[in-house]
Amino acid sequence: MINGNLNLAIQRKGRLSDKSLELLKLCSIEIENYAERLAISAKNFPINVLFLRDDDIPEYVRDGVADLGIVGEDVIAEKKIELNVVEKLGFGNCKLMIAYPENHPIVKLEDLNGKRIATSYKNILKNFLIENNIKASIVELSGSVEIAPSLGVADCICDIVSTGTTLMMNKLKPSFSIFESQAVLIANESTTKDEKKMSIIAELQKRIRSILAAKNSKYLMMNIPKSSLEQIIKVLPALKSPTILNLADPDMLAVHVVIPTDKFWSMIDDLKKYGASGILLLPIENMII
Repeated sequence: MINGNLNLAIQRKGRLSDKSLELLKLCSIEIENYAERLAISAKNFPINVLFLRDDDIPEYVRDGVADLGIVGEDVIAEKKIELNVVEKLGFGNCKLMIAYPENHPIVKLEDLNGKRIATSYKNILKNFLIENNIKASIVELSGSVEIAPSLGVADCICDIVSTGTTLMMNKLKPSFSIFESQAVLIANESTTKDEKKMSIIAELQKRIRSILAAKNSKYLMMNIPKSSLEQIIKVLPALKSPTILNLADPDMLAVHVVIPTDKFWSMIDDLKKYGASGILLLPIENMII
C-alpha cells in the first residue's frame, strides 16, 4: 500500500467513470483535482484512486498493483480472469446482444449458423456459440462494431447495448441477449487475506450498501384518517414498521415509512382511496439496515 492506503482502480474515461466517482462521493470519500491525473489520494479515507483503461483493471487487480477495482462484469468475463467480487454496485447495467440489419432478420438461434458476427467480446461470444451448438464465424474488432454490417465486414454484430440508440442510428435491431452485466467491486486475492486491508474494505462496503439501500428506497410521509390506519398499514410495503404520529386533529394521524421506490405508484390509488392526503415522497441519501 502506497502511503498506507489501499489502491482502487476505476475507469479513466467511459460509461463507468462518472458513476464510480459519484459512488465515492456519496460514500463521503473526497476526491479532488483528479483531472488529467493517473492517481490521487482521498482526503478523508485511506484509499488511493488509480485511473485506468477498463480493460486493464482486471490485470492490475489480479497482479496486486491495485487492491480493488470497479469494472463491468463483461470485462471480467471477456478477460477470463478469476477475481473476488466483493460487491455488486447496481450501476452500469447493460446487455451483450446479437443485433442484425433491419432487412436481414434473425428470429431464432439457428439463424446464426453460417453467419459472420463482428464483436469486441470474442471470448464471451465464443462460449455462447459453443453452448448453443451454433456454427458461426467471429470477426474480432476493437471498436466501431456497429458499422461492420454496412461495410460488408460481417452479417451481424455482438455488442454492448444500454439504450439501443446506437443500434437504431445504424439501422440494426437487437435479437438475443447473451450476457448481462453491471459494475462490481473486485479485490485482489491477497488483499482479502490481509486483516488491515479487509477492515478498510469492510468500511467501504458498509458505506456502499447504505447508498444502494437508499437508492432503492424512498421516505413516504402522509396524513390519514385514524379510522383507516389498519387498511393503510396493509397497503404499505414497509421495510420496517411505520411511524405513527398524532396530529392536532384527533381524527387524523401522520404516517412516516420507508418503502421500496418501485412500489409507490402501484399503491398510490389505494392510499388515496383510504383517505391519505398531503402525500410526500422524499429521497434518502444513506440508509443503514
